[in-house]
Amino acid sequence: MSVETDNERSIFFDTNDFGVSATYTPSGGTASTISGLFDNEAEATGGDIDLVYSIPVFTCKTSDVASAAFGDALVVSGTTYAVRKVEADAQGVTRLTLEA
Repeated sequence: MSVETDNERSIFFDTNDFGVSATYTPSGGTASTISGLFDNEAEATGGDIDLVYSIPVFTCKTSDVASAAFGDALVVSGTTYAVRKVEADAQGVTRLTLEA
């Protein structure tokens, strides 16, 4: 059982601070606007030849994406991403690993 409520969790994803709005559409479902934290920083692999890659991740309230699954769509800042991995932490927060 988590310590905070869904309302308290919303503070972390407030679009007036660090959060961004996104449009989440489950496969075959209806689109909804949600807020969360979006991370898409580039990383270098290191070694003799650096390869640069990024793995976009959207972290939000589990209640906003309760039935999230592989292949669902998420639009952030005009870019459409497909959900590739869903990680719910059992405390009310879900991390969606995305692919453009």
